[in-house]
Order: sequence, then structure tokens, then C-alpha cells
Amino acid sequence: MINLTFRILNVGYNIDLIDKSNAWCKVRQYFLLVPAVVSTTISCLATIDQYLATSSSVDLRRHSQIKWAHRITVIMLIFWCAHGIPVFLFYDLSPVTKTCTNMNAAYDIYRLVYLIGIICIIPVSIMILFGCLTYRNVQQRLKCIELHIDQQIIKMTLIHVILVIVSLLPYGIFNIYILITSSVVKDVDRQVKEYLATSILSMMAYMYYVVCNLIPMHFIHCVFHFLGELFHISGIIEALSSTG
Repeated sequence: MINLTFRILNVGYNIDLIDKSNAWCKVRQYFLLVPAVVSTTISCLATIDQYLATSSSVDLRRHSQIKWAHRITVIMLIFWCAHGIPVFLFYDLSPVTKTCTNMNAAYDIYRLVYLIGIICIIPVSIMILFGCLTYRNVQQRLKCIELHIDQQIIKMTLIHVILVIVSLLPYGIFNIYILITSSVVKDVDRQVKEYLATSILSMMAYMYYVVCNLIPMHFIHCVFHFLGELFHISGIIEALSSTG
């Protein structure tokens, strides 16, 4: 939301706070980095938790506990907040271009690795893998008891995976292209096209984070509803078997 506000002020009202203040320059880059990676990590953890919660293995389901979620979330927040500290050291207003930019060449290389790995390849791979495993778990459990309980959990898992591929993957790839071609002299036409692509892909990435903030609570409700119905029916079956 902070970054979107800066973009609206810049594009809509021609008010560019970033290129007028060192402090705003550093703060904006920090809030570009940390919330994005925190949100992506939470989405990955949520996808893994969905797999654990729907597993037929009791040992795996035991790892899906709220106390573990609290501990992992606190550790994750501390880690990513500390990870963003170099932004305050390396970002500044360029004396030549008068724009907010990174002043450390080594950190530029890390940013490339960060965009390729942490924002793009790793989270996309995790969410696709565990999304598919969750889908398989639910299908196996339903087939096992020959019931069709809450098919919505399957649809939402697939939607989540598709959303990751459509929104985050193009955004990560385009940012890699921008970093690789940062030293290339570009004409006005190419700059305009790149700016348009940046705006579109940024909005697609914002869409992912907005949707992911709306889905989890409903998704969790679906998971618990599904598991409640499943174990209730399993308990009835076991009771009937023991009395028989």
C-alpha cells in the first residue's frame, strides 16, 4: 500500500517524493523489499501448511499447529526485517541523475540473485509443488471414503497456484531483464515500453498480494470444515466397525 501510494502520487499528481529526499528514497526501497518477501514467504508457508493439514499421515498433520505457526512467523519477520537493512546503507540519491538508486555494485549482483531466487523461482516452485500435493491429498482422502466433501478447497488450491504463475513469475522475469539491461543505452520508445510493462506487471504483482490477503482466512475455514467433516465421518465408520 505504501509503494502504491508513492506510485499514485508520482504518476497521477506528478509529485515525486522519492527523488527529493534521501530518507524517502531509503524508506521506499525498504518497503519495496521487506513486505514483498514477507508476504511471499507467508504464502509459501500457508501452502505447506495446507499440505500438512490435508495429509493422511498423522505425523505430518501434527506439524500443522498454531504454536508452530506463531514461532515460525516471528523468526521469519525478524530475519526478513534484518535482511532489508542494507537498503539503508546502499541506496541514495544519485548526484548525477538525481534519482533514487543503489550505489553499491556488489549489492546490484545480489539484487539479481534475490529477484531470480527469493522472489521468483523458489516461492513459485514451493507453491506449485505443495499446491499439487495438497490437491492430491484431498483427492485421495475423498476417494478413500467415497465422498465429495467441500470441493471448494481443491478449486482454491488450484487458483492459488495459477495466480502465482500469472502474477509473480512475469514480474520476476521482467525485473531480471531490467537489471541485465540497466547499462544499455535505450531510446525513448524503448523506455516508454519498459515503463508501461513495469506498471502493468507491478499491478499484477499487487493483485497477487491483495488476493492472498483475502484468501487465507476463507481457505483456513474450508480446510477445517473439510477436516471436521472427514474425521467426523471416519469416527462414525470406526465406531460402527468396532460395534460390528
